[in-house]
Amino acid sequence: MLERMLSARRGQLHSDGAEVEDDESKTRKHISFAMRVSTHLTRLGYLLPCILLGVVLFCIALVSTWSRKLACAPSSDAASRFRFLGFDGPDSDFGSLGVPWCRSKHGKTVQWTSKDLLKGLEEFVPIYETRPIKNNMYGMGFDHSFGLWFMARWLKPDLMIESGAFKGHSTWVLRQAMPDSRIVSLSPRHPEKYLKKGPAYVDGNCTYFAGKDFVDFGSVDWGSVMKQHGITDLSRVLIFFDDHQNELKRIKQALKAGFQHLIFEDNYDTGTGDHYSLRQICDQSYIRGGGHSCFRDSDEARERARRKKFWEKAVDIDELCGAGEEWWGVRGQMRDDFNHSNKDISYTEHFMNSRYVESILDVYWELPPVAGPSLTHQSRYDPARVSSPIVEDGRFGLFTRLGLSSLETSVFNGYTQMVYLQISEPES
Repeated sequence: MLERMLSARRGQLHSDGAEVEDDESKTRKHISFAMRVSTHLTRLGYLLPCILLGVVLFCIALVSTWSRKLACAPSSDAASRFRFLGFDGPDSDFGSLGVPWCRSKHGKTVQWTSKDLLKGLEEFVPIYETRPIKNNMYGMGFDHSFGLWFMARWLKPDLMIESGAFKGHSTWVLRQAMPDSRIVSLSPRHPEKYLKKGPAYVDGNCTYFAGKDFVDFGSVDWGSVMKQHGITDLSRVLIFFDDHQNELKRIKQALKAGFQHLIFEDNYDTGTGDHYSLRQICDQSYIRGGGHSCFRDSDEARERARRKKFWEKAVDIDELCGAGEEWWGVRGQMRDDFNHSNKDISYTEHFMNSRYVESILDVYWELPPVAGPSLTHQSRYDPARVSSPIVEDGRFGLFTRLGLSSLETSVFNGYTQMVYLQISEPES
């Protein structure tokens, strides 16, 4: 009997234990999520504030980074903004489609360095802000204004000649570079005519062959002009061309007159522009970064088509190539005189033009863009056909320190590979 009682007692204990376990299990299942979170947070104690602070700081940093990148994105294209957030969009990729530079006779280059250019920028920005023509539409923007000023100041010519003055902005730039040097200006219309409609610049120490007195550069008696200005050393003369004429023609005329230092403002890329340029002449298959294929399914064609969506002046294969796959010049044409005079040229003629230029070329140097497009917000020229800028993308602090951020974004939209040449007679 005792055994039966103990056995029953053990069974009852076991049964009660199971009931308790059952009840406990049911209770756990019904504990609310909020209570569980509260329990865990209580266990974390003082670590909780640290974790929350870290999360908040991370979110602030992330938002700040995105905002900064969005602010620096080219403003004219919404797609370019999305790229900074990880979506597909345009890349700068400076030079990725080739930058064909003309080859000089002995491989010489300019004496100035990137440090000199940076120092010059810092000096030029406040000068540029005093320009008399604030809205120089159809004229030079900031990049080329800086390039002309910098090179004129570096070379220190005794006489400066400009072919194409428009409203006089380039004359003003030359005067800022060399306050005491004489200037000769050739222009079909005298800059003073523009004064009737708005701002223009007429220089008091300039000899004008303009308006009714206009004479084309190739028709001027330069020997007589040099004598009038007391110039005996033609290496002390700087010529600036902004007249939209065939640059091969202008080089031959300058060489015949004995001039050595030339600057061309509009050095248009292949497939673009209203005149045959040095860049087009030297875009050859044997030159690094030169030559093209008109095959519509090539890597170049696909990349050009992609970039055309984002860069206004980008050229796709259909624009680059003529009906017979002529890619040189502008679809196989040698353009001249503001695109009023065009001539079809063969590839052989185009090739021989390049060889001629190489035979007289001592120095060839293209002005790089002042700053990358994420800083200037420019969306016109395609960086894939351009050398790396003076101030590279991402260097916002330097861009600001140089004073460039204070300028209107529109002044950075006129870049067309301004080029400096030093030439001499071919070697026998």
